[in-house]
Amino acid sequence: MIKIYKEKISAKDVNAFLGDPFSDMIKFVVDIKKEIIAMGGELHSDAEALLIQNGSAQSDLWGGNLYPGNPKEKKIEFTSMINIRPRQNNRSMEIKDPSVKNRVSSILEKFLP
Repeated sequence: MIKIYKEKISAKDVNAFLGDPFSDMIKFVVDIKKEIIAMGGELHSDAEALLIQNGSAQSDLWGGNLYPGNPKEKKIEFTSMINIRPRQNNRSMEIKDPSVKNRVSSILEKFLP
């Protein structure tokens, strides 16, 4: 199950993703231009494809993992295969550009409980 969110997500909705398919982690993809999030599923690329089908540009999409049960400083992991983008100077699975990472963080803070 992958859902697109355009506004704040309840704790109940976040926790509903646990166990489908991961028990402690939820994959997410953030559109940093439209400020929307796709959450859930087994692969970041599936959430990325759903956002693109809904009008997002691939260059605006960045993925990571959410661990709702972890302390705040360990809740978000900025790692995904979709983040490997040599043309955008991101040659790693991890988001390396501090401004992009900050943008993703601020959007997640706005959406997550």
